[in-house]
Amino acid sequence: MNWKSEGKIMKKILIATTALVATSSIAAAELATSGSARFGVVYDEGNDQETRLEQRIRINFTGIAETDAGVKFEARIRLEANEGFTDDEDDTTTVNGSSGKGPGGVGFAVSTGGLRVDVGSVSDVLDSGDHFSWGGTGIGFTGFLEQNSNNEGFIANGFAGADDEDANTVKVLYTAGDFAVSASYTEENDQIDGGAVDAAGDNYQIGASYNLGAHKIGATYGSADDNDQWVIGAGGSFGDFGYSAIIGDNDAQDDLLFGASGTYAISAATTLVAVVSTGGDADNDTSYGLGVNHSLGGGVTLGAGVGSNNAGNTVADLGVSFSF
Repeated sequence: MNWKSEGKIMKKILIATTALVATSSIAAAELATSGSARFGVVYDEGNDQETRLEQRIRINFTGIAETDAGVKFEARIRLEANEGFTDDEDDTTTVNGSSGKGPGGVGFAVSTGGLRVDVGSVSDVLDSGDHFSWGGTGIGFTGFLEQNSNNEGFIANGFAGADDEDANTVKVLYTAGDFAVSASYTEENDQIDGGAVDAAGDNYQIGASYNLGAHKIGATYGSADDNDQWVIGAGGSFGDFGYSAIIGDNDAQDDLLFGASGTYAISAATTLVAVVSTGGDADNDTSYGLGVNHSLGGGVTLGAGVGSNNAGNTVADLGVSFSF
């Protein structure tokens, strides 16, 4: 074998080794993308502009890496854009209190076995759904009415909060079989003039739940801006019927909060939804609504609903939502 043949063989070995190393790196780390979008028409009797177009797209980028010992690390950021409108007072683009466009917060997670730790712009115990659903199944393609619509003073921080607040959360969740327990601490800071940061109030929450086959019951307790709050929730299904319910109290509200949502699958593609939420502030009307969701296949759903909110105004929507 001459030196030219040896060189060709070594070159092939080098290329194969490089490809193997690259493949191994890809297997150990990945970048996952997911998203959702919706568009349609919404109506609110209480707004100056009662009928308007609704549109929103969200794209999540999640980087995932795993150590040799099986410990998983994740980092996620969300991009969002919606129809938006300009606030004449501060010239910012907002929709229903959220950013009209741009990147949201960044959340990190470390998990191994039954233990998971989330840090950053992440959901706290109440918002996370670890123990029960805080909102239940919403009405319409926008979920404009939920079982918690009458809540007053409850704090439920989620992923990617409002632009004027920097809410950093640490949440620890441990799951052992059908039992789960969690705790979270949220440091909320408001940005004030000159770019300084002013503490807006911290809160903590604890929660636990237990799975009973097709049913689940859970509870959370915490302190939010010096107001104690607790919620007990349950959810599950009886064949084609699905249900979710909550009862809770907060020092900032006048009455107990009660809410429930139910679904009924009238076919493989079509589901009816009903929601009721009552209590909270003494001036609140009972919120209630009916809706229907029809799957068009491929992750696309046609949704519509009508109801009355806690101000006694008629609200409705009709549109399409899809995930990708």
